[in-house]
Amino acid sequence: MTTRVVGLRCEHLVDPIGLGVASLRLSWRTETEIGGWKQSAYQIEVRERLDGAVLWDSGRVASGESVLIPYEGPPLTSRQQCEWRVRVWGNDGGESDWNDPARFEIGLLDPDDWSAQFITPDWEEDAAESPPCPYLRREFEIGGEVAGARLFATAMGVYEAEINGVRVGDHVLAPGWTSYHHRLRYQTYDVTSLLRSGPNAIGAIIGDGWARGYFGIPAKRQRYTEKVALLAQLEVTLTNGDKVIVATDESWRATTGPIVASDLYNGDSYDARLELPGWSEARYDGSAWAGVRLYEGDVGALVAASGPPVRRIEEVRPVEVTTSPSGKTVVDFGQNLAGRVRLRVSGAAGTVITIRHAEVLEDGEIFTRALNSARATDSYTLKGGGVEEYEPRFTFHGFRYAEVSGWPGTLTPDDLVAVVCHSDLERTGWFECSDPDLNRLHENIVWSQRGNFLDVPTDCPQRSERLGWTGDIQTFAPTASLLYDVAGFLTSWLADLAAEQLPDGGVPWVVPDVLAEDMPRASSSAGWSDAAVIVPWVLYRYYGDRGILATQYESMKGWVEHVVRRAGDDLIWDNGFQFGDWLDPAAPPNEPANARADRYFVCTAYFAHSTQLLAQAAAVLDKGEDADHYAALAARTREAFRERYAPDGLRGSTAQTELVLALAFDLLPEGQRGGAAARLAHLVAEEGGHLGTGFLGTPDLCAALTGHGFVDVAYELLLQRTCPSWLYPVTQGATTIWERWDAIQPDGSINPGEMLSFNHYAFGAIGAWLYESVAGIRLDEEQPGWRRFRIQPRPGGGLTYVRARILTRYGPIESAWELDHGRFSMSVEVPPNTSARVLLPGDGGGPIEVGSGRHSWEFAAPG
Repeated sequence: MTTRVVGLRCEHLVDPIGLGVASLRLSWRTETEIGGWKQSAYQIEVRERLDGAVLWDSGRVASGESVLIPYEGPPLTSRQQCEWRVRVWGNDGGESDWNDPARFEIGLLDPDDWSAQFITPDWEEDAAESPPCPYLRREFEIGGEVAGARLFATAMGVYEAEINGVRVGDHVLAPGWTSYHHRLRYQTYDVTSLLRSGPNAIGAIIGDGWARGYFGIPAKRQRYTEKVALLAQLEVTLTNGDKVIVATDESWRATTGPIVASDLYNGDSYDARLELPGWSEARYDGSAWAGVRLYEGDVGALVAASGPPVRRIEEVRPVEVTTSPSGKTVVDFGQNLAGRVRLRVSGAAGTVITIRHAEVLEDGEIFTRALNSARATDSYTLKGGGVEEYEPRFTFHGFRYAEVSGWPGTLTPDDLVAVVCHSDLERTGWFECSDPDLNRLHENIVWSQRGNFLDVPTDCPQRSERLGWTGDIQTFAPTASLLYDVAGFLTSWLADLAAEQLPDGGVPWVVPDVLAEDMPRASSSAGWSDAAVIVPWVLYRYYGDRGILATQYESMKGWVEHVVRRAGDDLIWDNGFQFGDWLDPAAPPNEPANARADRYFVCTAYFAHSTQLLAQAAAVLDKGEDADHYAALAARTREAFRERYAPDGLRGSTAQTELVLALAFDLLPEGQRGGAAARLAHLVAEEGGHLGTGFLGTPDLCAALTGHGFVDVAYELLLQRTCPSWLYPVTQGATTIWERWDAIQPDGSINPGEMLSFNHYAFGAIGAWLYESVAGIRLDEEQPGWRRFRIQPRPGGGLTYVRARILTRYGPIESAWELDHGRFSMSVEVPPNTSARVLLPGDGGGPIEVGSGRHSWEFAAPG
């Protein structure tokens, strides 16, 4: 039996190019058919990629660790290219071969590495509306054979670069969205194959994007900059060792072209008659182009990416083309998604095709009220003369339906395709069961994560909002971490959160913060701003990344200290605006904060919870004094909470969310928890088996019931099909998670509320319970990162089979069970170098400790 080292990662990335850290960490996993295999030792070798010189040989290290092992060689420097490999020894006495080398490459670590300057076109523009996208270019000579070349680039705006007529990379909406004044990402591209000896040309197109387009609440332009700008540095190494550097400076030229407008909310407008054939190739006549001028950009704010870029991920074909009651042509793609439409068309020059986007139909017409001020409209003007293909460059929309006007001839399903765009995250979680509606719910959760993980974790992809609401991701982070590898993605977002944090420790409602200009008090709401503490803790738990706690610790501590001051001596936080249990199903359509749970109950509950997590983080980081201090503060806050809000153990509470938070956050004494859970089950029964929770109560609702013996009630909620419930939208044809439980009401009408997204992942937080309780795959309470875990399925709800799979840093974990003719069968897959504690349901026996391999059991079904 062979043992193989696979899945090598540097930081959280595979073969990264342009890393922004000199002190990095290395991970791998092992594949073997040897049962119970555990790593006993490893050896890492890191070499210079160009000359093969060994930088670091760890030697044989007696350790079972294989995730985030610190590199201990000489300090790495800008532009350094390395290969690395690993071999391991196991508890069976065997030794693996060296794996095929992986690679990593360091980016530009110091501002002095940049000789490029930000440039912007030397012309004036109308600031009120989206102007045509500028095209920038420069020609240059290469006097020899190219050995290697890297392009380092970014923009204020969004950009696409080209070299010698070929697009550079496959990123969408680069450089993405960060807190631009603090952190502006740059990208590193290997462009060796695009260059040649002799004349060459480089160019870039810049769109408004997040930096200058309509954005925020209210939607307005120029939130970050009045002018778009480009920064590009092409570094070429010749085979003779000479270097050629081509950098943005005042020698570049600029013009406008066919993209006559671009905006994230409003869409792109493209006039193919204005195309510039050959504009990014050598010997193009650009004599009529305008000049450029320098832009005051800060290279000190430049950072490398820590997660994957946005890419085109999938194409979805139309399922139907129909004519609406008003005579409009409507295309149904069958799936609500984030992206844009690509078309192929032939027609006369000057013909204008317009595409409007919407998530649902109302009376057979596309429903656009939910878009607020976003026009979500793309237009294409034909140049004529043959088949033309068009896909917008610098926008995205949330849609299932597209209304197409101006099409020459008859539109068919073969003429259009929806291009799904989001951050290129690795899928890690799969779930299926015997209930088709539950499977559809799971897929809806997946699609809502895909639709809203477009560079930052947003609330929605369609209306004039699309912001990084802290409350949404705080509740969804565990589910997100099961479905996709979000370690690098959320690490970047947390860096923005820390950068945007107020001097007094307050945390904005949205990150990056585009509300501060118009809403200067838009910060510090319980359950929202607690993302500063909860999201780093989730990443630590799911990925075993102690480093994220170290990086975010001062931010976490700053938030808790902020709440300490808000609460005062009695440790009760009962002041300031609060979102509370947002979108409680009983809230009136235009009063989403009007919840049954007391908003200040929620404040103090989260205060206690975040303080306890901070204490645990301090302990992980060996900050003993802080750990003791915050553990004691959390205990005092819990006591203050009990005295103020739960002197009777919440036996009289009428709000499901209050009971859920008290149970989930361990706010009640042990002797009162059973009574609180019984009260919660009673409230569910009073609601006719329906939930009564909003954003903050929903994630832990079923877990709170399951953990206290009310598994049947949890399943009743999960499988409820009337409103409000998770499966009600499924019965209404939903293909994503809705923002409101009743976005489409039982009579078929659309909710009259102002906020109405049909792609909003918050209520999809139930996904974690599907994996952790229905399938039974749970993290170990003491050891993060899946090196040790628990399998404890909770059959119920009439389900006859369940299968779930999670791809961890160690390999796949799988749990599958089936009920058939009175027999219960179960199988478990445990990856190498891990172990699991299995608890079989009913009378299946006590805890069973198992090592790696596949294990199965069969016995009489629990009664």
